[in-house]
Amino acid sequence: METPHQLLKERQRRERAELILEAAEAVFTEKGYHEASIDEIALRVGVAKGTLYQHFASKEELVFALFESQIETIQQVVERAAASDLSARAKLEAILLHIYQGFMRKRTQLMLTLYESMELRREVLKQRVRIREHMDMLKESIRTILEEGKAAGEFEMSIATGVMLTMFFSLLSPRGYEWLVEHEGLTPQELVAQVGHTYFQGILSRDNEKGKF
Repeated sequence: METPHQLLKERQRRERAELILEAAEAVFTEKGYHEASIDEIALRVGVAKGTLYQHFASKEELVFALFESQIETIQQVVERAAASDLSARAKLEAILLHIYQGFMRKRTQLMLTLYESMELRREVLKQRVRIREHMDMLKESIRTILEEGKAAGEFEMSIATGVMLTMFFSLLSPRGYEWLVEHEGLTPQELVAQVGHTYFQGILSRDNEKGKF
């Protein structure tokens, strides 16, 4: 059993790791991946470079941690929506709105820029097992909502849930979001309304659809 001192040390370690990630995100955003330095990130946090390396072994590892943090954030959003009393469609719309409105707007451009680096892509491939674990959890949560919609008669039973799931994940594409915002000038609310309309019209149960007219 851990002692109070050990628990305190672990909490401080987690808090320091969070501060390092926040500083890394700021430096990457300002200077780009290649111009950012571990020295500057450590300086902004107020720790020695050696202390930073105790948490993250490289710049690539820092970027991976940011990617992982994004996936975990989405998972939390999905779990809150899944636990709500909303209809299955409303739950999926709430997920889209939250992601478009906040999470993706803050970090999308940074992540897109960073992912262009071959070094980072290799690092992500090294960590693919951890990424897959997070993605599997996320997919299972979305699948549960889709199955719930089918059971309630909202969604078309004849469409495979896997097809619905794959199509929904395509709506979360950062590149698609970036293009729609920059070239179409759509707000997050407009994106959900228009993208959601296209998606849901395809998977709505015909009986459910008829009941609206």
